[in-house]
Amino acid sequence: MARVEVAARRVKELEHELSAEKRRSASSEAGDVMASVREVHGIKVLSTRSEIPEPGAMRELADKLRDKLGSGIVVLGGDKDGKALLLVAVTKDLVGRFKAGDLVRELAKEVGGSGGGKPDLAQAGGPDAVNLPRALERVYELV
Repeated sequence: MARVEVAARRVKELEHELSAEKRRSASSEAGDVMASVREVHGIKVLSTRSEIPEPGAMRELADKLRDKLGSGIVVLGGDKDGKALLLVAVTKDLVGRFKAGDLVRELAKEVGGSGGGKPDLAQAGGPDAVNLPRALERVYELV
């Protein structure tokens, strides 16, 4: 019985370490992608693929990127097990013009999925991860 408890404790430790590593990776990824920001009709838009397709880590990354933008829209896309994951974050000053939930629903159509969320943060998923590049590009048309 003691061996099982030790093994269970070790699994918990490893899960915690993995989670911390994903957060660190998200932070370093945030700095790299800022060079990809485009301005569309006076609005900063960052739409990029994330190599961290875990919803929690993607939300953290989106928050960091949104903070770095100051004012703008962030769209992240990832592929997990062949399924697409999309996340949209809108800064507070733009929520009156652009709702994250509305944007993510439109983008999700490209990957055969659906989604929703709050006006400032929303996510979606879909089965067609091969269409993820098209979904990430579509946000520029929507703005």
